[in-house]
Amino acid sequence: MSATDSLLATPSIANIRTGGVTQIFASRANAKLGRVVSAGALAGLALPVLLLVLWETVVKLGGVAAHQLPPPSALVSTAWELAASGSLFRHTWVSTLRVLAGFLIGATLALLVGSLVALVRPVERLVDPTFQGLRAVPSLAWVPLLLLWFGIDETPKLVLIAIGTFFPVYLATFSGLGNVDRKLVEVGRQAGLSRNALLWRILLPAALPGIFTGLRAALSLGWMFLVAAELIASTQGLGYLLSDGRETGRVDFVFIAILSLALLGKLSDSILRALEHRVLAWRDVANLQEAQA
Repeated sequence: MSATDSLLATPSIANIRTGGVTQIFASRANAKLGRVVSAGALAGLALPVLLLVLWETVVKLGGVAAHQLPPPSALVSTAWELAASGSLFRHTWVSTLRVLAGFLIGATLALLVGSLVALVRPVERLVDPTFQGLRAVPSLAWVPLLLLWFGIDETPKLVLIAIGTFFPVYLATFSGLGNVDRKLVEVGRQAGLSRNALLWRILLPAALPGIFTGLRAALSLGWMFLVAAELIASTQGLGYLLSDGRETGRVDFVFIAILSLALLGKLSDSILRALEHRVLAWRDVANLQEAQA
């Protein structure tokens, strides 16, 4: 038996023929996931709680003036007032819709363009240098141009968020598909996979971890670009609440907006991370902490 035939005879490679490669380690990964999530959630709360207690203590002891750094107890009171009036929910809802819409537009285009650039060499030579240059343009540099092109309604806000989310996903898709191990491709060809089957069973599963990393980075950037977008003549949204707090001298409004953005960013990232674990449940990744113990 040749080396290639021996490799194809192994269970993990044999599953490529039937499309079952993504199910090899699913049960093992799902068993670990519950324990990791519960322990990680408790550990992740320790630092924020400690910082809040320290923050409250420093302000109460007079270390920092309360009008410059309102204590968490005062922020809770302000947040309750904003929630009771409905304004906090309205600002949060509008901002969330903007980020989701911009992210979906930018990420979808990035997945399509990144795949095309990675798989077609002439397109890469034609398009990639331009995208790499545009990727370095700061977010605020787009604002005057978008105002001139689209006015002050919702369109420039969504376009700006879409621009911010496009490039991380594009780069992750392009790099993920372009850096697949050559041996995996050769094994797939030896297994008799067609071009389309090679893409769906070899290239895409190998690139998905990197693509999900790009999606998570893009979603975080979407919340960052949101603030710049909502400075464009906006009357609703957390970016507007930030601006309103600055103009009226309400530092508590500014902190409420910042903390809301942080919570929404963490929540959206956790949702995307849970989706990543579910889609990539077949992976059997090394635990570096356990390996070094």
